Amino acid sequence: MKQSKLILPIIVIAQFCCTSLWFAGNGVMSELILNFQLHPTDGVHLTSSVQFGFILGTLIFALLTIADKFSPSKVFLVCALLGAGFNAGIIWEGNNLYSILLLRFTTGFFLAGIYPVGMKIAADYYEKGLGKTLGFLVGALVIGTAFPHLAKDLTHSFPWKYVLILTSTLAVLGGILMSTVPDGPFRKPGKKLNISACFGVFKNRNFSAAALGYFGHMWELYAFWAFVPFILSTYQALHPTAVFSIPLWSFSVIAIGGIASVLSGFLATRLGTKKIAFTSLFLSGVCCLVSPLLFLVGSPSVFLAFLLFWGMVVVADSPLFSTLVAQNTTPEMTGTALTLVNCIGFAVTIVSIQILNLLLTSIDSTYIYTLLAIGPIIGLIALSRNKKQLG
Repeated sequence: MKQSKLILPIIVIAQFCCTSLWFAGNGVMSELILNFQLHPTDGVHLTSSVQFGFILGTLIFALLTIADKFSPSKVFLVCALLGAGFNAGIIWEGNNLYSILLLRFTTGFFLAGIYPVGMKIAADYYEKGLGKTLGFLVGALVIGTAFPHLAKDLTHSFPWKYVLILTSTLAVLGGILMSTVPDGPFRKPGKKLNISACFGVFKNRNFSAAALGYFGHMWELYAFWAFVPFILSTYQALHPTAVFSIPLWSFSVIAIGGIASVLSGFLATRLGTKKIAFTSLFLSGVCCLVSPLLFLVGSPSVFLAFLLFWGMVVVADSPLFSTLVAQNTTPEMTGTALTLVNCIGFAVTIVSIQILNLLLTSIDSTYIYTLLAIGPIIGLIALSRNKKQLG
């Protein structure tokens, strides 16, 4: 029991270190575009390639039941080392758009052996109170995702390659740290992914409501994260007297969601998982709808405070939707259902990111973020229809 008290901190730290790979390219996106002579819109394609790699990786890991056949902590270590290697590969001066896309895709592929596997390791140790545990793990993911922006700010006087070297080094350290965690006492062999059968879980109305809520949440989340630096730079262009560090505030806006994820886990135990998820989704949807007004605000302090609030509510419901999905399916189908929902959810992020990218060239960019409200609206409708039944 004494050992188990150290397991969660180890998992959380390892998750933070390794998920810093996720937005490592975003942290130095302007430098990548400049040094490799890319088109400005290629940055969005690089972000989407990570998401696509993660989707494919998650499906393959599930189909082959990798984390069940082998020790999850060892799987985590191998994926951390490989992900770190492909991430560092971007610093090669001979790269072009296609090679960088491949490197980001491959990094995303091996993130499938980091984030979900880390959650499995936690579940193998914390059968009770898993909701709170997932809150900590999502918090680690959020802060890890934001970290490259902070690294960019801290190393602004150094070559951009230092950010990639730093994130790869952290991933290696995180993998080594996780390898010290033995298999958990509640580890159970999982069943192989059955694609034809797993779609049957959507016949359960409670499960469908939770899944649609998650899909709506994902429509907004990664698109918002990907465009935070652009939101900040757009505001500075409209208000030349506004002076603040875009990398530092990109980190702050994204990272504060990590704190919100942990808090939402605690609030859910007292007020109900569905209630807190619904509230968070509603508030983030409101942020999307009023976003055009955000750019009219003359006070940078008010603008940044609003973004911090948006950064909190946009992700606070993430661990709660995972909990609702797990609670509304049969035990033998939980792993399969979570895998399917996760894959569809990340596929949704590619669509919303690409649509925003297309709209940048056709309409006033201060209005495009209202489109992100589509996700929360659909999710809220789904949750409302199952108001009594859904936990």
